[in-house]
Formats: sequence, structure tokens, C-alpha cells
Amino acid sequence: MTPELAASSAKWSVCEIDNAWSTHPTTLRRARELELTGWAYYVAGRAGVLGDDVRPETVAAAIGVISVDAVRAGWNAARKVGPGEVAASRLAECARWGDERLSPLPGVERLVDLAEAVVEAADAVGMPLLAAGRAVPVPDGGAGARAAVFVHLLREHRAGALLLAVRSCGLSPVEAVIAGPDGESEALAFGWQPPFPARLPLMRRYHFAEALADRIAGQAYAVLAVEQRQQVVRLLNEAAALARA
Repeated sequence: MTPELAASSAKWSVCEIDNAWSTHPTTLRRARELELTGWAYYVAGRAGVLGDDVRPETVAAAIGVISVDAVRAGWNAARKVGPGEVAASRLAECARWGDERLSPLPGVERLVDLAEAVVEAADAVGMPLLAAGRAVPVPDGGAGARAAVFVHLLREHRAGALLLAVRSCGLSPVEAVIAGPDGESEALAFGWQPPFPARLPLMRRYHFAEALADRIAGQAYAVLAVEQRQQVVRLLNEAAALARA
């Protein structure tokens, strides 16, 4: 298994695991306890690692696929708590979920070792959310907590790689969202306003961007031996099955 193929094979499991904890009712309940909407919790939860004094326009540029107006609404709402505190709270929820759901996974400690190696090997140039998130200490918890946190960082790594790739392929942020798996529904959720560009003419460039993102993300998986790449993909698939259950 090549590094590029490992990155491609891991991406859906990484996304599924990261989506599972971030949309879990307990995670969203924590947003309500902070008197924040789920949207403010998401925006500041991801980008609060950049610091409290960052402008919304900078946050929008770092996330890349959400409209500036939508980012501004979430970021400004989170200021009453502090984006950095929101990010710490959300990461703690990630770790808590990981302890509950991923600890029973046979080989969870091995998943931690392999995922951490990939995260540490990743070149974060052009990926500010990965760079800042990687510098944050992992919350207290067991192997399941650490596994969930490192998978979250793998998700930020993939998101950063795809953002670099779609821009390199000449796609604007809204074009990339339209051409992606959820199309107009995701564009609306991310604050973009119609009329939207036609999806079909964008698909070829988007698929090329996905392949380029596999290559960019795959550079980090080169730190692993072939057998280790196969193992981390298998463990991620098993972790995703646990998250799904």
C-alpha cells in the first residue's frame, strides 16, 4: 500500500469517526451549556485553536469552505465565551466520546501510535488549523480519548490538503462545495447563497483535486512502513464501525 493509497483509503473512516463525536447529543449539549448554538460551537470549536483575537475573515480563510458571513456569525457569537475556551471544550468532548466509544476497540493503543506518527509527520504549511490544533495538549483520558483526538487531527489534515488541492485546481470555495458529495445542501448549510454554479462542469476538476489531496495527505503516511499503513487503515475502518454502532 503506497502512502497515497493509504491516505485515500483512510479518508472516509476518518470523516465518519470525526462526524460521530462532533454531532453526538452529548457534544451538542455542551454547546447549550455554554449558551451557544451548534453553529457557533462548531466554528469556534474548530478555529478557536488559532486564538481569541483572530478576525472572522482570517477564520474563514483558514476553514476555507464556509462563507465569511456564516463564519462571522458563529465566531462573534462565541466571543462571549471565548473561542479558545470553546475549542478546548469541544476537544474535551472529543476525548470523552473517544473514551466511551473507542476504548473497546482491539488494538486501540496501536491506532494511537500509528495515527500520532502520521499527525506528527504531516507538513502543516498552508494548514493553519492542523498546525494550531497539533500544538494543543491532548485532554486527559485513556487510549480511546487519544485515538479520537488524533483522528480529529487527521481530519483537519485531510481538510487542509483538500483545500490546497481545490484551490490549485482553480475551484473557488463555493464551487468546491457544490462539486462535493453533498452539493447544494452543504453550500446552504455553509452560508452560501444561490444562484449556485452548475455542478456537472465542476466535477472533473473536483475529482482531480481529490486525487491531488490524496497525494498531499499521503506524504505524511510515508512515515509508516507498508504493513503499518495497512494496519492503520484497518484499525480506522474498525473504529468507524464502532462509531457507527
